[in-house]
Amino acid sequence: MKKIYGSAAEALDGLMFDGMTIAAGGFGLCGIPELLIAAIRDIGTKDLTVASNNAGVDDFGLGVLLQTRRVKKMISSYVGENAEFMRQYLAGELGLEFNPQGTLAERMRAGGAGIPGFYTKTGVGTVIADGKEHKDFPTGPEGAAETYIMEKGIFADLAIVKAWKADATGNAIFRKTARNFNPPAAMCGRVCVLEVEEIVPTGSLDPDHIHLPGIYVHRLIQGDHEKRIEQRTISEG
Repeated sequence: MKKIYGSAAEALDGLMFDGMTIAAGGFGLCGIPELLIAAIRDIGTKDLTVASNNAGVDDFGLGVLLQTRRVKKMISSYVGENAEFMRQYLAGELGLEFNPQGTLAERMRAGGAGIPGFYTKTGVGTVIADGKEHKDFPTGPEGAAETYIMEKGIFADLAIVKAWKADATGNAIFRKTARNFNPPAAMCGRVCVLEVEEIVPTGSLDPDHIHLPGIYVHRLIQGDHEKRIEQRTISEG
């Protein structure tokens, strides 16, 4: 099976349609699939639902899809670095489903494992629990009942993720904290497109070091990345 494509646009060919759901890896600007995001912007697909920890910043990452009004709804944990995100949400122009970070990661992982829903205590008694099924389980001290809420697994039409290196079959390694949401995002996509800094020969990666098995990856590109710094902090000389 051919997995390597020449560009982000080629790798997305035939996959995009209006109203689709996309799971995107990354945390802030760390480990984001910036080449694939830019290609989605250029393709012009609209009314997207995007599941991602956040929406980048105003002029980079997923922020470019907000600027061009491609996104209808975000499923996110944190939105504090994007002024356009805030403006669209407060103006009623953008749907937003807030998730605790662990819940969002587990919703992606559950979707990738074929699990349609799961119970968690996180969010019980808050607005996160509004409209969700509540159920008691004997998990407290001496079997006391504790309340859980039902969260649904995320089954995305497309996953876009970024890794450090991969072989030609898609076995991938992430570098340090850039792993973040990328593995669960990759798992929950019906089709997963992976961008990497380096493609290495198949068999050259230590199997014990692989973070994402190639079985989850359908298409693969190599490219140059800007790796912009989201918050630059320096000390005085």
